[in-house]
Amino acid sequence: MVVAAARVRLHVHGSRSLKQKRGVVRSITQRVRNRFNVSMAEVGGQDTWQIAELGLATTATDAVTARRRLENAIDFIENLHLAEVLDQEIEVL
Repeated sequence: MVVAAARVRLHVHGSRSLKQKRGVVRSITQRVRNRFNVSMAEVGGQDTWQIAELGLATTATDAVTARRRLENAIDFIENLHLAEVLDQEIEVL
């Protein structure tokens, strides 16, 4: 069993309150959870209006599959155009 984790830093354009940002983050997390076999949570930036940091995790039988699943999830987040991906980091354990 292989475990992979990713950290994605987002900039939510046009957000003028924590409530607006949380709505965007909630939408992104629900869509990613429904489409990919990953666990996901907001792990940073909870007190800022426009910056969110998301943590993703998955397990697989091999490292290539785990990494590919997280890369596909991050690409999906970028293609939603709800927020700009500022930084991303994937680690396979």
